[in-house]
Amino acid sequence: MTTQTHKTNGTGPITEAPWVRWLLISVALGFMLLFLILPLAAVFTEALSKGWTMYWQAVSHPDALAAIRLTLLTALVAVPMNLVFGVAAAWAIAKYEFRGKAFLTTLVDLPFSVSPVVAGLIYVLVFGAQGWLGPWLAEHDIKIVFAVPGIILATIFVTFPFIARELIPLMQAQGNDEEQAAIVLGASGWQTFWRVTLPNIKWGLIYGVILCNARAMGEFGAVSVVSGHIRGQTNTMPLHVEILYNEYESVAAFSVASLLALLALATLVIKTIAHWRMEQELKTLADLPQERP
Repeated sequence: MTTQTHKTNGTGPITEAPWVRWLLISVALGFMLLFLILPLAAVFTEALSKGWTMYWQAVSHPDALAAIRLTLLTALVAVPMNLVFGVAAAWAIAKYEFRGKAFLTTLVDLPFSVSPVVAGLIYVLVFGAQGWLGPWLAEHDIKIVFAVPGIILATIFVTFPFIARELIPLMQAQGNDEEQAAIVLGASGWQTFWRVTLPNIKWGLIYGVILCNARAMGEFGAVSVVSGHIRGQTNTMPLHVEILYNEYESVAAFSVASLLALLALATLVIKTIAHWRMEQELKTLADLPQERP
């Protein structure tokens, strides 16, 4: 007979032997320390290696400030547009049955399967000087590629699945009962959305917006292709960090990178809170049938 390493108290879940649990926990903590905590600490250590004066000079340099403004502008435009699209797509996919539903779901997932660099090249192919619309845009003095509009378009493309993908399973779990009841009672479509649907999805919506915003501010591949790397004009924060590092200005590069790291940490805290609240709502929805007499 073989010796079993599983133990159970008769009522709770089966657990491994204590040494197995401690081994798994140690491996997980060691992995996080090596690949997450140490690199993050190295960013701040290198950024402050020459003191706060050099740090402030790096982050307050005109080119750095221009990169920060462009990054925030891109996020301020891309996130609201993806918010509208994400809510509309999730509502259609989760609440209705229609021809082409599977195709719409595939389109939502498309940026996850396409490399950001390829996405940037597609925009160059369409809007570039030698692209399909390039001559017409040149005649009307409209600049898309190597300008701010191209950066915003590329960012929208790579970030638009995040909100929809967070809302679809949440809306599917909630079902249509409350919306149908509101319509039967005389509520209009907008009243049903604002007073029934939106309150039920608010934490999932916040969670998706946070993920979308984090990706928008940290996007590199697609933006790098369409930006042209023009200092003070089309460089976002990730592109500015790359330029500084390639020019061996490591302190300045890590100083700007530390701002992105701080944004990531703040995003992580808000994301954790929103994810916990969303899980609580899903758990409540799952328990509702058992609570009914």
